[in-house]
Amino acid sequence: MSESPKKKRGAASRAPAKTPAEKKNPASPSKRDISRKLILDATEDLMLKEGYGAVSTRRVAREAGLKAPLVHYYFPTTDDLYIALLERTVNARLAEIDDDAETPPPLAAVWQSYQDVETTGLVVEFMALANHRAAVRKAFARYLEKARKKRAQQFSRVLASTGDNAITPSPEALATVLIAISRSLVMEERMGMAVGHRETLEFLDRWLESLQGPAR
Repeated sequence: MSESPKKKRGAASRAPAKTPAEKKNPASPSKRDISRKLILDATEDLMLKEGYGAVSTRRVAREAGLKAPLVHYYFPTTDDLYIALLERTVNARLAEIDDDAETPPPLAAVWQSYQDVETTGLVVEFMALANHRAAVRKAFARYLEKARKKRAQQFSRVLASTGDNAITPSPEALATVLIAISRSLVMEERMGMAVGHRETLEFLDRWLESLQGPAR
C-alpha cells in the first residue's frame, strides 16, 4: 500500500451515496460504516493469520470483497489503516473495563481475558509493527498506556477488597506483569514453543487466588 497515494477523481474520491433506506433510518449502518468495518476486519484477519507484512491495498480489498480504490478512500495511507485498527482494538478493551466498573471481576477472570489469543496476538503484531513505523509506535504507546491505566484503576478496587498479603503488588505492577506474560506466551506459542507454559499458568492461577484472598 502506498504511503501517500494521490487522490483520484471520480467515484473513489467521493463518499458513497446514502441509500433510500439509510436516509429513512439514520440509525442504520451507513455504507461508509459497513465498508470501513469490512476493511478493518480483513486487515485484522490478515495480521492474525499471516502477520502485518501480508497487509496491502489489493490483498485487503480482495479479502473484504471491495475495490482497492475504496480502501484508499477510507484509509489514504497504510499507517491510517493500522492506527484505525489499533484504535478499534484498544477501545474494545476499554469498553470491557468500563462494563466492569461497578463490579470488578475476580483477578482470575481478568487474567483469562488476557489469554485471549486473537486480541493478544493482534497486539503482539502491533508491537512488531511499531518497531518499523513511527506513527504506529506513537499511537500504540498512547492507546496502550490509556488501557493499562484503566486496568490498574480496576485492580486497585479489587485489591482493596482483599485480605492483607505480604506479596501484594501495586495495581500498576500487577497490570504490567499480567500483560507482559500473556504477550510472551502468545509470541512463543506462535513460534511453536510451549516449554514452561503450563507451569507458568498454574503458578499464576495460584498466585492470583492468593492475592484475591478472603474478602475483608
